[in-house]
Amino acid sequence: MTPTMTDLERIRHSCAHVMATAIARIWPDAQFAAGPPVEGGFYYDVELSHRITPEDFERIEAEMKKETKANCVFERVEVSREAALALAHSGALASLGERGVPSKFKLDIVENIPEGEAITLYRNGDFTDLCAGPHVMRTSNIGAFKLTHVASAYYKGDEKNPQLQRIYGTAFKNKTALDEHFAMLEEAKKRDHRKLGQEMGLFAMDPEYVGPGLPLWLPKGTAIVEELERLAKETEFAAGYQRVRTPHLAREKMYVTSGHLPYYAESMFPPMELSEDAGTADAEKNPEGSTSDRYYLKAMNCPHHHRIFAAEPHSYRDLPLRLAEYGTCYRYEQSGELFGLMRVRSLNMNDAHIYCTEEQFADEFRAVNDMYLKYFGIFGLEKYQMRFSTHDPEKLGQKFVDEPELWKKTEDMVRRVLVESGINFVEVPNEAAFYGPKIDVQVWNVIGREFTIATNQVDFAVPAKFGLTYRTRENSDATPLCIHRAPLGTHERFIAFLIEHYAGNFPLWLAPDQVRILTIGDEDDLVAYAKDISNELRGHGVRCSMDISTDKINGKVLRAEEAKVHTMLVIGRRDMDAGAVSLRVHGKGNLGVKPRADVVADLLEAVRSRRLA
Repeated sequence: MTPTMTDLERIRHSCAHVMATAIARIWPDAQFAAGPPVEGGFYYDVELSHRITPEDFERIEAEMKKETKANCVFERVEVSREAALALAHSGALASLGERGVPSKFKLDIVENIPEGEAITLYRNGDFTDLCAGPHVMRTSNIGAFKLTHVASAYYKGDEKNPQLQRIYGTAFKNKTALDEHFAMLEEAKKRDHRKLGQEMGLFAMDPEYVGPGLPLWLPKGTAIVEELERLAKETEFAAGYQRVRTPHLAREKMYVTSGHLPYYAESMFPPMELSEDAGTADAEKNPEGSTSDRYYLKAMNCPHHHRIFAAEPHSYRDLPLRLAEYGTCYRYEQSGELFGLMRVRSLNMNDAHIYCTEEQFADEFRAVNDMYLKYFGIFGLEKYQMRFSTHDPEKLGQKFVDEPELWKKTEDMVRRVLVESGINFVEVPNEAAFYGPKIDVQVWNVIGREFTIATNQVDFAVPAKFGLTYRTRENSDATPLCIHRAPLGTHERFIAFLIEHYAGNFPLWLAPDQVRILTIGDEDDLVAYAKDISNELRGHGVRCSMDISTDKINGKVLRAEEAKVHTMLVIGRRDMDAGAVSLRVHGKGNLGVKPRADVVADLLEAVRSRRLA
């Protein structure tokens, strides 16, 4: 079956073949493995005696341009297994013709294609490759392209296999789009949260003492964390949530019951073996008769919240019950997957679980979506999309809980709410959570980069595993539905996104350095005036600092600008005598002399209303 690709993916897939054609012309001994389109471009894995470096790119690109100018047709040919094997043995696959050696990687791929599955080749000029497609019609349809970098990769991702050279590139419909892409990448480098986070003193990584993937929030970064928590707590309180707190670890029994073990074990830290005192009331013997027990650092908050629900009896009058917590979770991400704050092993999640009846589900799910939209407005996120992930009926009992009727019912309910709410969403099969359908929230920052920042899930299975029930109007027991939601995701990932979205230039309410008072001179009365303003602002919770050094004012301003201080209040003797300040805002420059009272009032209102500008 031919894979489904977007027009841009077809261009990039075809460009990978053209790149392979060029490499084969320059180095005929090249042995090619796989060459798919990927996010942002394409690559092709190749085994080659010559070590390709960026210095070779110009030569390869020149050969690629010859191929696109030749306007060769991408010809699809379906062949038998026997014919494909014969071509591979002769060295004619992923090459310009027969060679004295087999096309060894293509041979391996052919041998592993399931019986009965169609085998297709694509030809462009002299080059023939084993490929399922699809491609553009002709090589001239590829547009503009550029090779970007070289990496190493094991064949099929297995370190026991040969290590290959992975040549990356990208392609677009035209040169304008290509140039815009690389301009965006340059801007992305300037906005990289790892770079800005260090420069601004927001967080630190200490792999030697603390461990990889375990961020330390410095005072300025903690200010952002606390502002986000304040926003979440205010919003959730107004929406009827109740706050809870849970420990950072739990017995193995908790995660076996929830179903996270053994299926999620690879993403959890190894267990701790502890021995309980056999005389204590909570000592529990395992099947071997020992009182030793295993504890795990929690990788998710939901099982703990389920036990909070179970701690007290509930009736239908108590529902919906909304339990919220900024809970710390620990996930054992592989070292190669760790990336700044985006992929970490310790994360603080804006988590909540809503326990409700089927009749209440639509209103509760709609209210969660409305909360997302409110947050998008606060942070100025204009482009977003919700990915509605559903199950695959063929994988029930394997990847997904074996409850076909409940899957259909909950997916229909989620779909109906999304449609009725006019939410921008796409439906993606086979990506649901194991216990129910979910929504991943995709947002784009101001330079067009896409991020997954949050998730919203429906759980119809795990509450029953924990025996969670409530008394209905008919005085019988029923199991509640559970909505898992985390609109602000984790502090780590969301703050990384915000750093890059704002390029470190946070709005006033979120800025680590909200206000800095800069004096022109250090006379006692001038310093006293500055301290009086500072005390007034700090008394209202504004993060305000002072620079009352004897340095020249231009130097003070430069330091504040480099530190991305949002608002600077420059004070000289004339300002003091007039009861005024000279207002300066980062990125906007000098806004002139204004009455002190007006500036303070406006600052307090900007913080209170979480104003963007």
